[in-house]
Amino acid sequence: MTNPIVKSFWDQATGNWQYVFHDPDTMKGAIVDPVLDFDPLAGATSTTNAQRLLDYAQETGIDLVWILDTHPHADHFSAAPWLKAQTGAPTAIGEKVTGVQKLWQGIYNLPADFALDGSQWDRLFADGDSFMVGNVPVTVMFSPGHTLASITYVAGDAAFVHDTLMMPDSGSSRADFPGGSSAALYNSIAAILSLPDDTRVFVGHDYAPNREAQCMATVADHRAANIHWKSAPSEAEYRAVRDARDATLPLPKLMLAALQVNIRGGRLPDPEDNGRSYLKLPLNYFESR
Repeated sequence: MTNPIVKSFWDQATGNWQYVFHDPDTMKGAIVDPVLDFDPLAGATSTTNAQRLLDYAQETGIDLVWILDTHPHADHFSAAPWLKAQTGAPTAIGEKVTGVQKLWQGIYNLPADFALDGSQWDRLFADGDSFMVGNVPVTVMFSPGHTLASITYVAGDAAFVHDTLMMPDSGSSRADFPGGSSAALYNSIAAILSLPDDTRVFVGHDYAPNREAQCMATVADHRAANIHWKSAPSEAEYRAVRDARDATLPLPKLMLAALQVNIRGGRLPDPEDNGRSYLKLPLNYFESR
């Protein structure tokens, strides 16, 4: 089995990690969870983050063959469509995204003709699907809990676990979004931590508590030191901790903007008759925290 070279890219504004991984033999590569920059005060988007990923791939000689998202994100816009336009690489996400689309269609009161079939992506992956990036085998694990559509990409010895796990000193990610479930999250974490001890676990976020931002720990590290897992909790114990923590958390600042873009595969809403796109907010659907 060929293991990938992984390059991480930190977005300070949203606390997000983005990744480019590639096969050192064939130089085929993929991007995971790219960020489209958004300034909520100006309502302006830009491609600074996505260009960084593209520049790295071009300078390194990587032939990008996939643009991969792990789930529809609540804290940033996906840059997948822009990167596809630059590279021709297909976009992909988990097949359960259709459930997220249906859920948020109702929340946003989107028109009845809004596509709920995941056709905004080139490929919808199911649990257990596999594909190759050069000589690197990639397997898809359905990892619900943070969202109902979350997946993990296990590429050789590297697992891109999205927002299921944080770094060990931060534990795990929240499960209180619409469609989330702490019970499902418990099972997803258990499955990820059943991978070989030396599996490199690359997380989607790090809020860097009193240290520099980090993105990787091994399965063995998480089993030994993850603050939500090191005592091998039962499901009931884990859910009590996770649910109590979630009840104290405010909603992500960009959630109501990001989800209406990301259920479109990272595309802005269709322009109106003046040629400009607009975001809408569902007032009083969520309670203030």
